[in-house]
Amino acid sequence: MSMTDELTVDGVLGYEVFVSESIPLALPDRLPNGEGRTWAPISTTLVYGERDAVLIDPPLTAAQAVGIGDRIEAGGKRLTHILATHAHGDHWFTADMLAGRFPGAQVTALAATIEQMHRALAARKSFWDKILPGQIPASPVTAVPPDGNRIELENHELIIVDVGHSDTDDTSVVHIPDLHVVVAGDVLYNGVHQFLVDSGNGGRDAWRKAISVVEALAPRQIVAGHKIKERDDDAARVIAETRRYLDDVDELLPRHPTPEGFFNAMLDRHPGHINASSLWGSAQALYAGH
Repeated sequence: MSMTDELTVDGVLGYEVFVSESIPLALPDRLPNGEGRTWAPISTTLVYGERDAVLIDPPLTAAQAVGIGDRIEAGGKRLTHILATHAHGDHWFTADMLAGRFPGAQVTALAATIEQMHRALAARKSFWDKILPGQIPASPVTAVPPDGNRIELENHELIIVDVGHSDTDDTSVVHIPDLHVVVAGDVLYNGVHQFLVDSGNGGRDAWRKAISVVEALAPRQIVAGHKIKERDDDAARVIAETRRYLDDVDELLPRHPTPEGFFNAMLDRHPGHINASSLWGSAQALYAGH
């Protein structure tokens, strides 16, 4: 886990990012480059005032949630909300567990995201429990939509912005104007191979539109849903790198007839990126049926 530099405005307002490290998956195959299969590091953000705090994108496994809960408890803030930006299980499956640890914390998400969460839960046994057996706690959908798509934190607004499709449908970001920060979920990535499984059939163009929505909010800092923990949150760099990755996908896909060729070309293009497992899963999906 890592902590950002604290940012403050009038009174007390700041954010802290916990990065849960990559974890191995229970899959027998290895990547074309010989690496084992892993799940990407996950960013969970705590936005806090003098007394209260809001947690954005709780992590995937029970062990990850225990570590984050310990950090919240040590900080002494009262947790009022647990918010999911989108329905991928690695950004909300431990929400109920953490809500149980911090009574009074309301799990919340946009209404469209909640509908997608029910679909994700239905697929849990066939996917998540196979790749991470015994590691994910009970994950009922308990989220409710926030009033006016806003959460108030000690007279500061956290605005939940619907951006449509990014790496999945019905995604959102959290804009914190008083910090000039956007917590971007999976709309933006920071040094981690992007999830492209749902990026075909115009999905990458829709994703670019979502990025433009975030850019129009003029943030100085962007917390990416998956990041290298040592990297900063500089908004201009994060936006440019995420866009460049999508552009490289468009360039390299037609050049390579096989998923292995595309996988290797993307590794060459982005040698500093981590979690090639996401790239290989994406390549297999993009080439399926070709």
